[in-house]
Amino acid sequence: MEESKFKMPTETVELPSKGLLYPEDSELAKGEVEIKYMTAKEEDILTNQSYIRNGTVLDKLLKSVIVSKINFDDLLIGDKNAIMIASRILGYGSEYSFDYLGETHTVDLSLIENKPLKEELFTNRTNEFSFTLPKSKNLITFKLLNHKDEQDINRELEGLKKINKDSDPSLSTRMKYMITSVEGMRDRKDIREFVDTALLAQDTRALREYIKEIQPDVDLTFFPDSESNRVNIPIGISFFWPDF
Repeated sequence: MEESKFKMPTETVELPSKGLLYPEDSELAKGEVEIKYMTAKEEDILTNQSYIRNGTVLDKLLKSVIVSKINFDDLLIGDKNAIMIASRILGYGSEYSFDYLGETHTVDLSLIENKPLKEELFTNRTNEFSFTLPKSKNLITFKLLNHKDEQDINRELEGLKKINKDSDPSLSTRMKYMITSVEGMRDRKDIREFVDTALLAQDTRALREYIKEIQPDVDLTFFPDSESNRVNIPIGISFFWPDF
């Protein structure tokens, strides 16, 4: 982002990962990112029909408000979510209203906290974790996805959709990008073959649950009945377009 000759208020966003999964020489290793308040420039981005149509509008927005000199591609998805929440608060306030099961609910986004982090798993700054699949007993390693991974997955899915518009291989494609080895085999061809032919549905579910448990992220849940039924806050079009 270019330097401004005008004073611009900024805020610091604490990353859910605490920076523990980035190399020590990365700006992200500090565990926090400085962002600025939204201006007319960012509102122009949010109303840019080209960005909206091609699905890049939120990425363009976040790149515009981030002040820290980071590599946006390296951002883990959970850390990116934290920056998104903070950007919305600085742009349009912390009150967010949405529809859930036919009823309107309002939450205070400023009360959203980062999920508790299992720091004992993040001691060597390596984004790779081991997991034994409970049914097949295959030992795999996997990584947590970052922004670049998500972009690569989306491009691959778009290509597959052109070949067969009725298929939706999003789950298996994500597994192919997350899994980094199977029984010590790291060749991408072997990993793709394993996912397509030998990754059992029960094991997929167990792996997804484990990833959900350890992945750094914000806690985007609320109690719609004010009791114990905790569900995810739906991030709809009114999140960054409250007057829509």
